[in-house]
Amino acid sequence: MRPLQRCSGLRGLAALLLLGGACAHAADAPKPGQREPELKDLLQKIISSADCFADRYEAEVWHKAMEPRLRPFVGAYEDRVDLLDHVYCEAKRDPDLQLPPDLILAVIAVESRFDPWAVSRSGAVGLMQVMPFWPTQLGMQNQLVRTAPNIRMGCEILRYYLRAEHHDWVKALARYNGSAGRRDYPALIMSRWQHDWKF
Repeated sequence: MRPLQRCSGLRGLAALLLLGGACAHAADAPKPGQREPELKDLLQKIISSADCFADRYEAEVWHKAMEPRLRPFVGAYEDRVDLLDHVYCEAKRDPDLQLPPDLILAVIAVESRFDPWAVSRSGAVGLMQVMPFWPTQLGMQNQLVRTAPNIRMGCEILRYYLRAEHHDWVKALARYNGSAGRRDYPALIMSRWQHDWKF
């Protein structure tokens, strides 16, 4: 995929609003698949749930290994720990379908380069590039530039597609990106996962 200009920080968000969506990120795509009606019920359930099934010892080991890798991308130590907390918790949230938390880091790296203010040309927002119609449909404030709700929704959307595609990661990742039937995005995620983020 060709790299595209992206929005960054408050100025980037303001530019997006004023220019009608002229900014993008490296994995820019329309993400039309995120509108599946069944997904709304799942997201509503996950947003109202505070349960996290992460094993604290395993999480701590993972934190210590991954925190140094985030330093080039996330400046403050507290922000790195916060991001790692949420990634690990949300990846492990569903005991019936846990996601590899290091793969979620690869998705974030490709989707937003760890910029919580990233906005794509299609309007997808934040670390995992979630479409902004979801907060409205779920009756909540649009907080997609915040780490916790963005990662929570992104992980649940990816989990939904993984189930829909019978645990086929290539098809699930392509649908997450809005590029169903194509392999370039899944290949990019898997490559970044194996070479940069694999725990």
